[in-house]
Amino acid sequence: QVQLVESGGGLVQAGGSLRLSCAASASVFSFDSMGWYRRAPGKQRELVAAITRGGSTNYADSVKGRFTISRDNAKNTVYLQMDGLKPEDAAVYYCNAVVAVIIWGQGTQVTISS
Repeated sequence: QVQLVESGGGLVQAGGSLRLSCAASASVFSFDSMGWYRRAPGKQRELVAAITRGGSTNYADSVKGRFTISRDNAKNTVYLQMDGLKPEDAAVYYCNAVVAVIIWGQGTQVTISS
């Protein structure tokens, strides 16, 4: 069974940066796409960024220009570089992978201090 393991969350000041990592137990090319979602307290889970097998990316409007999704094929890892963090970016961030089913990681907490 494919597993996704996120890391890189933590506490950062507003305006700072974090890089989240999502390590897959299978080749990233096994998946149609991989993405990052987040869920803030009291809110629904939302898409943050995604990357397809072919390398196309898309972002939520709220993070465009600040966040970058990328992939290291050799390491079977997808990254989310988050710059210019704002208090409203605080959430639990989840990695997912889409193939015949949707696979989720366990999540990593991002906390922003103002």
